[in-house]
Amino acid sequence: MTQTQWLEAVVSRATDNVAAGGGPFAALVVRDGQIIGEGVNRVTRDLDPTAHAEIVAIRAACRAVDDFRLAGCALVSSCEPCPLCLSAALWARVDEVVYVADRYDAARAGFDDRAFYELFDKPRDEWPKPIAQQRTPSHAAPFDAWLAKADRVDY
Repeated sequence: MTQTQWLEAVVSRATDNVAAGGGPFAALVVRDGQIIGEGVNRVTRDLDPTAHAEIVAIRAACRAVDDFRLAGCALVSSCEPCPLCLSAALWARVDEVVYVADRYDAARAGFDDRAFYELFDKPRDEWPKPIAQQRTPSHAAPFDAWLAKADRVDY
C-alpha cells in the first residue's frame, strides 16, 4: 500500500470507530509495508485515559514483534498525535510519524490538545496543578539498583 492508502485506511477506521461508540481516532504501525499493530481510541470504552489509538497500536505492535522498540516502523495516525502519543512514539523509537488531521481539526470536534502544548511551554510553577519534587534520603536507590543490575535491558 502507498502512504496515501495507509492514511485513508486510518481515516476509515477512525470513522468506523465513531459508529461503534468510540472516539474519532485510529492508528497503524507499519513495518516493511505490513501492518504490525493497529488501534482505535478506546478511552471511554475501556475507562482508560491512556487508551488513545496510537498507544493501542504501539502496544499491539510491540507484542507482535516481541520488543519494546519499533525501529524500522512508521506510526500512521488519523490525527496529529497528542503529547502523550507523541511521547510514546518517541520512546518506541519509530522511524516516522505521519498523520492526516491536525490539532485544530481535533479542537473543532471538542478534542482540544492545544492546552497541553501551551502548558508544556510554561514553567511548572505556572501550571494550574502543582507538580513538585520532594526528595527523600533514598531518592536515588532505584537508579542505583538499576545501574548495578548486570543483566538490565537498556532503553
